[in-house]
Amino acid sequence: MVFKRRDRRSVGRAVAEALYPRGGWRRAFGYVKHRLQRLPDTPEKIGRGIFAGVLASWTPFYGLHFIIAVIFAKIGRGNMLAALLGTFFGNPLTYVPIGVVALQTGYFIMGRPPHRDIETSLMGKFGAAGQDLWHNFGALFGPDRADWRGLALFYDDVFLPYLVGGILPGLISAFACYWLFVPVISAYQNRRRRKLRAKLQALGKNPSAPADGAAGPD
Repeated sequence: MVFKRRDRRSVGRAVAEALYPRGGWRRAFGYVKHRLQRLPDTPEKIGRGIFAGVLASWTPFYGLHFIIAVIFAKIGRGNMLAALLGTFFGNPLTYVPIGVVALQTGYFIMGRPPHRDIETSLMGKFGAAGQDLWHNFGALFGPDRADWRGLALFYDDVFLPYLVGGILPGLISAFACYWLFVPVISAYQNRRRRKLRAKLQALGKNPSAPADGAAGPD
């Protein structure tokens, strides 16, 4: 198997590396930035992909951010791989702050009083909702009775405010990342093209030929 890992990771190790990458978060962020810069597409399309990924990270659909990011990118004609990399905006370091800001914004928009100690209960509420959903799914094939009251309460108290409240800060974050990355990627691509032209000139080749990684028409 070509793509099979040589060192099989245990479940505990996989979870630990998800919470804290082996090389540290600084190296992980650097890797994402490096991959975004080297994508073979126009800076604008890459920026729209980043926009889609960051916006998807502000939705309460945990586990589906990749799919949502691809849908957003397709609608906005953005780069798909950039959208997937953009979802890295939502990670174990930012999930709780994102959730708190989205929920409090949602409570404000919907005219509800802000909740106290929401930071400590946010993950617990999502975990309890997942357990209820799993129990009700098992009840379809077993003797237990399905009880949807807890999930209904979760939808009204957490999911809907999160969904509504994540739109505004999500758009702000997505636009900020777009305007931050587009000039950086454009400068990187221009510098790379200049280096390649210089190499071609040194080899006596035509420097006006399309450079490797050069972006096509948007």
